Amino acid sequence: MNFKLVKPLPEMEQAYLSYICEWEDLKDEIVPYASRHEGVSYNDILDRWRRDATDISYEKGFVPATLYFLVDESNKIYGALHIRHELNEYLHNYGGHIGYGIRFSERRKGYATEMLALALPIAKGFGIDKALVTCDRNNIASAKTIISNGGVLENEVKDGEKITQRYWISL
Repeated sequence: MNFKLVKPLPEMEQAYLSYICEWEDLKDEIVPYASRHEGVSYNDILDRWRRDATDISYEKGFVPATLYFLVDESNKIYGALHIRHELNEYLHNYGGHIGYGIRFSERRKGYATEMLALALPIAKGFGIDKALVTCDRNNIASAKTIISNGGVLENEVKDGEKITQRYWISL
């Protein structure tokens, strides 16, 4: 298949609803969190995603970030990826520059590895020379995805009961 990363578009509403319903039907935590539905119209979500790239409330802990969908030729959404253009203290410790998730029915097919590979040149275009990508210590699949894309484990940090692995990828 020929995949690409695209910013959300108005004509992707049905594909997005299919994608998001799969997460909601499984009552799974939507990853990346930025791709969540929030119970508003698709047009309102599009507006929020556009604003997130530039019009950010730093005092609320947000940084500029851009959301992308991994799609095929038919614009079916396989996953979502969020590139944070910069890091605040929390993201430096726990979140990283790039967060991503693949819909449940498409996992274990290598799509996350491909999606992250497609994101790295985009991150470089945002002026990021070294991307921080994190995952839960128990998420072996995500660790393999990061390592496959050149990630080098720097350390693990604890936040309550959760342990986050911090990987750096040189771009």
